[in-house]
Amino acid sequence: MCALCGGLGGGEHWTDAAPRPGVLSQAADPVLRRRERVRRVAAANRVLRHYGMQLTDWQGSAYLLATATGKSEMVETFAHLWAVAERLAGRMCDPLDPALLDRLERADG
Repeated sequence: MCALCGGLGGGEHWTDAAPRPGVLSQAADPVLRRRERVRRVAAANRVLRHYGMQLTDWQGSAYLLATATGKSEMVETFAHLWAVAERLAGRMCDPLDPALLDRLERADG
């Protein structure tokens, strides 16, 4: 258990793309894995911004999700992200919300 936050170390999430014996992966290089993690955080933040939240990487081992009002919570993996986001927001956070998708399309256009 981490003395700082009380969090238990957990198993890897499939999005972490960690190298595995016998599996060819571009993620064998720690720099590439870290770069991909940064990209995932940036993509998640494009959606989370719609709900007034921001995700940051926490030492390459977890994530910190914070609201605009200062509430925050550790997120172990991306599998836990939406449950934590909904708890902090106090409402449903649908990454497929038509208003959100429309906003994202306009931003990309």
